Amino acid sequence: MNLGKDFDDFVRCSSPRLLRTSYLLASDRGHAEDLLQEALVRTARHWRTARSAPEAYTRRIIVNLATDRWRARQRRPPEVPFGEDAEVLDSRVSPDAGIGPDERQLIIGALRQLPYQQRAVAVLRYWDGASVAETAALLGISEGTVKSYAARAIARLRELLPDRIEAPPC
Repeated sequence: MNLGKDFDDFVRCSSPRLLRTSYLLASDRGHAEDLLQEALVRTARHWRTARSAPEAYTRRIIVNLATDRWRARQRRPPEVPFGEDAEVLDSRVSPDAGIGPDERQLIIGALRQLPYQQRAVAVLRYWDGASVAETAALLGISEGTVKSYAARAIARLRELLPDRIEAPPC
């Protein structure tokens, strides 16, 4: 979409001021940049209308987006961050599983290095003990894909954790 020199000049000249407005509304640089980007895209879509007062038009969009974000966050329950050694991790492995806290942290670190789908399959299949069918249903993928991801995950974990990964149960 090429809107011409007018739009390009507007973005170049007004972006610093609009980013400052976004930042003051969002209190986070990443969210401010996202707000500004979305506002500029919406302004571009309606450039014929916005051309007469583009900065005011874009600022109104930023305010509306920030308000929508704030309202959405108010409807959501508050997030509680877990620390690196969260107790929730310890409750998943029974004490008689033969995995100590140090080994558990090594495994968790290795799992973090897997692509998301492989990690999800590995966690559900081998940490939570879900069947292939249950894992497929939870992730919305076929059973063959679960088996493929599981094999790749185990192969990668064997590379990352030699001498620690045994053959998984079928």
